[in-house]
Amino acid sequence: MRKTTNGFTVASHFENRDLVVKLIYDQLVKKLRKFGSICEEPKKTSIHLVNTTAFAGVATRMNSIIMTIKSDRQISNTRIHKSQQTSARRFHHEVRLTSPAEIDAELLAWLRNAYELSA
Repeated sequence: MRKTTNGFTVASHFENRDLVVKLIYDQLVKKLRKFGSICEEPKKTSIHLVNTTAFAGVATRMNSIIMTIKSDRQISNTRIHKSQQTSARRFHHEVRLTSPAEIDAELLAWLRNAYELSA
């Protein structure tokens, strides 16, 4: 389900972006819908992907996406370029996606865990 939040839409995040950014996002959402219901909540600087609470965030760049993934543990992986511990048992990990091909089994496993944490 898509919605508008304070005048921001999902589509507005793809204005003046390379086509690949929309292709990555569309592929990502298609794969995530296999987990179950998700809601896309556009904000000023990102799109929150929500189960019961937000489990991931998508910030569009000119030719890539910065994805923030919720986790209950530290993940050490070269794909993660930034990690932040937000509470005793919560972490946010950032991954840069430059191609739909980067939406692979590893990334989807992290996202499935985040989805389940947000139930």
